[in-house]
Amino acid sequence: MPFDLPTVPEIEQPELAARLQGLLDNKTKPVGSLGRIEVLAQHIGLILGNETPELKEPQLLVFAADHGLAARGVSAYPSEVTWQMVQNFLAGGAAVSVLARQHGMGLTVVDCGVAHTFDLQPGLVISKMALGSADSLEGPAMSEAQARFALASGAALVRELPGNALLLGEMGIGNTSAAALLLARLCGLDVADCTGAGTGLDEPAVQRKISVLRQVLHRHADACEPLAVLAAMGGFEIASMVGAILQAASERRVIVVDGFIVSAAVLVASRLQPAVLQRCVFAHRSGERGHALMLAHLKAQPLLDLGLRLGEGSGAALAWPLLVSACALLREMASFEVAGVSRQGETASLTAP
Repeated sequence: MPFDLPTVPEIEQPELAARLQGLLDNKTKPVGSLGRIEVLAQHIGLILGNETPELKEPQLLVFAADHGLAARGVSAYPSEVTWQMVQNFLAGGAAVSVLARQHGMGLTVVDCGVAHTFDLQPGLVISKMALGSADSLEGPAMSEAQARFALASGAALVRELPGNALLLGEMGIGNTSAAALLLARLCGLDVADCTGAGTGLDEPAVQRKISVLRQVLHRHADACEPLAVLAAMGGFEIASMVGAILQAASERRVIVVDGFIVSAAVLVASRLQPAVLQRCVFAHRSGERGHALMLAHLKAQPLLDLGLRLGEGSGAALAWPLLVSACALLREMASFEVAGVSRQGETASLTAP
């Protein structure tokens, strides 16, 4: 499947930004009193190009794949958990399933490379070339052709989805290792600072994980360009998310970014098309070591900081009501003139209307 890099132009609308700020400042409240909700409302308005933004038919995509590197003991859970959790998503029993149901979101699970053969079932898209990526300590995690297939399939999936908002999640035993590797190489950081407990490793196991990841980085010392790094050390679900992010950004959808692994996909996408970041709302700061560094490099301010490290898109779904509220306040909150409320510094009329 060929992949043509979507064009993501800069959002340069100073007039719209000024109008949005004027609308917010003229609401019946002290200027700036809704804090970062006002910033969020303006951000969404600029993404959608609208003074009265409305989020429609939100789509939550959970990309799933297995990782050959998991055989090196970098996770506290066996690889079988990936396909078992995919079934849990589809059965409606996972955290993200509950949250998607609560908020009326479309939930689609994408098999990008799970080491399991699924029956066709509602809510599942099967789009894979292999039963998991290769062991990146022995060679590239995926070939260039496989990486491009994953990018193209992620982009194609978004093109077929309704709505103007995309929430991203993932599932894949071993994928915190892939995310740590991407962060370390693309941002020039020590991998020890990028690597955490993942699914719950104790400290000695974390140190062993760091040792394995150092060896992977040495093995792929020549991989420096974003797509080369992605193919060498990433995963099928991360590559598919990169394609989805690029496509959603080119369509000016609001992209709600979950935690560490989704942020790693955003990091890669932004190295290919920097204006991707203008379309992103970062849901939360993960409890996973390395995510704060990732957010700092992306110059991102997350909405929540709840110590989450589940993945699945759970943080994105939890933050979603804030986006809905920000848009509703911008659209529906009265101005001083309409409400007949005096502004700061004005003298109220002594005559009742």
